[in-house]
Amino acid sequence: MSAESFIFEGGAHKNELLVELIEDLGGWIVQKKILASESTITFTIPQTADVPLVRHMVLQLRGGLRPQPLLGIEIGVIAPTIARHHLPHVLCDISEFMRRMGAKTNMIGLGRGVGQRTAQISTLEKNIIEEHDAAIFVFGNFVRCLKEHKWKLYRDLTIPVVVTGGPEMESVPHAEYYISKIGRLPYRFRRLEELDKLREIGNAVGDAIQKRRKLLERDPPLLPSFAVKEEIIRQVPAIKNVYSPTPIVPKLQGLRVKLPYAQFHEEMASIQIGDYRLDEIAEVTQSNFRDYILIKFLAQSQIKKRND
Repeated sequence: MSAESFIFEGGAHKNELLVELIEDLGGWIVQKKILASESTITFTIPQTADVPLVRHMVLQLRGGLRPQPLLGIEIGVIAPTIARHHLPHVLCDISEFMRRMGAKTNMIGLGRGVGQRTAQISTLEKNIIEEHDAAIFVFGNFVRCLKEHKWKLYRDLTIPVVVTGGPEMESVPHAEYYISKIGRLPYRFRRLEELDKLREIGNAVGDAIQKRRKLLERDPPLLPSFAVKEEIIRQVPAIKNVYSPTPIVPKLQGLRVKLPYAQFHEEMASIQIGDYRLDEIAEVTQSNFRDYILIKFLAQSQIKKRND
């Protein structure tokens, strides 16, 4: 059964009871913040059947519980450029809404994505986008541009692609989902119908990720990313000196660790997780994001072949 992720918002009093319950259920605390008398706890539990126990505890604590369907997912939100005269202003709204659903988002502007026949994407840009679990391409208002030209920017990507644009169409080439009525707009989203469009994008990304999760369940990794994240924090002291808001970024099938690859990749590869070293159950490579470390989990069948 698939994991469920939530964010708890309530009083700081007795919040440790919820933390203990989550740990007893085999879950992970992703983030915990206590400010004055208020607490915010982001967490995930591995079994859907245990959700009623968590809800009962939240009722006792008189707090609120919101689902985070995209927790542990990294999404690239891509525009043809970030130049002011071309940038769709809704890019920020889309990114923020995905964050509220639990995702880690990165806004990306292409170097030469503007125009119809001249639009192109470099190998480096493609590799950066491929490191995400899903991509949202935010395009403009012309049917011909979307149907005949812009698909060249994402047709070779192997991750799920959601495209947004102004024209009302059923679909666009090579994209899993197309969301209409979101083109190049000179203002931010405020009206209710515009917020409904953001929810539509979130649901499309959630459906695409759920399909990818079902494929992974046929031959899953040995451990979820949150479990490996805890071991990295415990065994690599240098991670505590990284002042980024997210020094370790959990992904659907791995992690990105914001430590210099040249200096720390050997230490990272030698982390002991149960009976295995990390490099026995995952590929430890250099990320296309700066000089970070990228960890991609191997499927259990691949681990078995390595050890035979």
